[in-house]
Amino acid sequence: MKWVPQFWFLQSCIIVLFLLANSLGELQDPYNTLGIHKKASQQDIRRAYLQLAKSWHPDKSSDPSASQKFMQIKQAYELLSDPERRKRYDLKGITEDDFHNRPERSFPSDPFEEIFSHHNHFNFQENDITFFHKLSITTRQYDKQIVPKSATTPYLIFYYNDWCFPCLQTAPHCRKLIDHLEPLGINFVTVHSGHEPNLAKRMSIHSLPCIVLLLDGNTYVFKDTITSLSKLIEFIRQKLPYKLVPKVMEDDLEEFLSGWEDNKVRGLIFEPRETVRLRYLVTAYHFRHRVAFGFVDSDEIRNKYQVPQDMDTVLLFNENTSRPMTSVTMKDIPTSTLHHIISSNQYLALPRLSSQDVFEALCPCEWHKPRKRLCVILITEESNKHNPHREALRIFAQNSPYAMDKVRFAYIYHGKQIEFVNSLIPEGSAVEPMLRIVILWRRDVSHVKYEWFNEKWESNYDFNDSFHKLESSISRLLKTNEALSYEGFIKALFDEHTKGIWGRIISKTLAFLDSIYDGLGKEQILPAVSILGTVLFILLVGYLMAYLVRLEEEDIKKQKATSGNNNNEGSSYQPELKLHELRAEKYNGLIRLLKPGCRTILLILDMQSRQQLIPPFHKSVWPYRKNKSLMFAYMYVERGLSWYKELLQLALPDEPDLNINPRNCVGTVLALNGHRKYFCMFHAKHTERRSKKADASLTSKCNGDPESGAFIGFDSSSESDEEVLLEENLLDGLPNWLDRLFEGTTRRYHFNYWPDFPNK
Repeated sequence: MKWVPQFWFLQSCIIVLFLLANSLGELQDPYNTLGIHKKASQQDIRRAYLQLAKSWHPDKSSDPSASQKFMQIKQAYELLSDPERRKRYDLKGITEDDFHNRPERSFPSDPFEEIFSHHNHFNFQENDITFFHKLSITTRQYDKQIVPKSATTPYLIFYYNDWCFPCLQTAPHCRKLIDHLEPLGINFVTVHSGHEPNLAKRMSIHSLPCIVLLLDGNTYVFKDTITSLSKLIEFIRQKLPYKLVPKVMEDDLEEFLSGWEDNKVRGLIFEPRETVRLRYLVTAYHFRHRVAFGFVDSDEIRNKYQVPQDMDTVLLFNENTSRPMTSVTMKDIPTSTLHHIISSNQYLALPRLSSQDVFEALCPCEWHKPRKRLCVILITEESNKHNPHREALRIFAQNSPYAMDKVRFAYIYHGKQIEFVNSLIPEGSAVEPMLRIVILWRRDVSHVKYEWFNEKWESNYDFNDSFHKLESSISRLLKTNEALSYEGFIKALFDEHTKGIWGRIISKTLAFLDSIYDGLGKEQILPAVSILGTVLFILLVGYLMAYLVRLEEEDIKKQKATSGNNNNEGSSYQPELKLHELRAEKYNGLIRLLKPGCRTILLILDMQSRQQLIPPFHKSVWPYRKNKSLMFAYMYVERGLSWYKELLQLALPDEPDLNINPRNCVGTVLALNGHRKYFCMFHAKHTERRSKKADASLTSKCNGDPESGAFIGFDSSSESDEEVLLEENLLDGLPNWLDRLFEGTTRRYHFNYWPDFPNK
């Protein structure tokens, strides 16, 4: 038979392949393989691995031994990246992979069994990428299924990619993560970032692998190493809603148990530890809309309810706070057991129909008559005055002989569920629903049969008759052949727990701020803190400067007030404007040696016009007193007439012979620039012109009467009809001329040097 040697040949080939695999499974020195020192840090190991992996990857290297070399690099990195295995290797020199260790290394009896067994050297199940593919979800599944379920169940979302070697490395840790967290009620799913890039972008995934925690539609990125299970558990604990399970001491016990008016059952958690475990936090998150949990940290409360010291115990209370309605005590209470116990006791004896979900749970649909279920509802207002009526029905419900799967009792707020209540009032009926009881039988989602209790529900304590009548009505309606009086369609209940627009805005804002804070790393926090510190420093310095300025202003005001009290006229302090008299000893300082950019404003007067010209000149130049480039002076024409005449001759070379009338010069104002050697002139009778003839008209033959008002450049005969100006009106146009002077539009008369000023 020819197939026999072929079979043995095939088996021999497989044995050879096995021996080759076995030889490959034994690592050489991992430090030499990665080319690092024995004291290398984890960052150095990772950096060396990434560099070698890129060079020796079979898809990138053409070397025939690339596959073998890549396998050695990978195994060396796996060994050294695990602190325990690295320590074992350093102490004992063990190089075999932990998953492949066996007490005996004998040759296998059946090579086929060894090759295809679960624990062979070719088994990469622990690091197989298909493990992530099986748990992978799409964006549609995330939006339609995962996000709604996250309102009660936390989700861990793992982002990966096919060619992500660190993702492969974390596969065993993810398996351990699932084994540890899924029994606690935390689901684990994966997202292929290459197939779902938009979903990864929505969650700000910048590096792989990455784990994201999803709670009630809000995402939180875990930034620590995925291999650290303890850090991940602490991360989940921190991100669960604040004060989900508060501590309850002996002084707080009564207040905590009496808070059932919020329509929630109370639960007490006892543990032989100082902090509540994650399994109870996740359970409290799952039932947070129906049950309020508290963690007991008091030996007095433990002794009161006779709770064992070394066991976990959960007690559930309804309106009767004296004793629990149910309890469970175990060494480690499984999450499934917790969910079963709480689900069966998550409603009060008389709960409020606050949403459609509560209504669906308390009054489920049942169309079959023999199995019909009744829901007894009391219509009340959200007011304390109806508390006795609700308490009366609560007592009836607690002592009711009917099973909970047949009859459930509840109350409703008429003001909040007015559409639901109005849909139960028959057309043409004058039923007043307030403080009345309606008995419902739900045939399907909106179709009901119902009957109103004949009497108004009273709150007095002589209600044996009302109890008896209500019990008779319920017993009658539970019979299969008994029909309810009315039939109709009801409106869905309004969810009283839904947040308003402001509540949603605040929640979204807080979630956004939390996401920003969660997304900030050290590289973002330091620049932000630096910018914030700089802004605060600038504001602080500005505030300090403003404070000092305010103190100075207050000090000046005090000085002014003091000087005002000392002055009989009550005049306030003003900066001084100095008028210098132009003399020979001041000539250099006022004109010749002026600094560049500085000018002297000079008024020409005589002894007779001093009293009339100084005040208007002082008033005109007063606004410019703070200008440090200006100096103000006056000159008696009798003393400086020769200097003035020589100045005009230098500026007007076409007029060699000038006869100056001193009286015509009174009221002239000169702006003298000592550095650039020019002046500008103002006089009430002088109009500036561009022609040389007009420039020459600055001079005049002073033949006329000084009182005639003739000015330099105007002949007395031609100007005899001009208006005579009084001395007090000579400087009326000076403010406008000063404005044009500083605008640079006045005429400038240049010369080569400054003439000497007379000594006498």
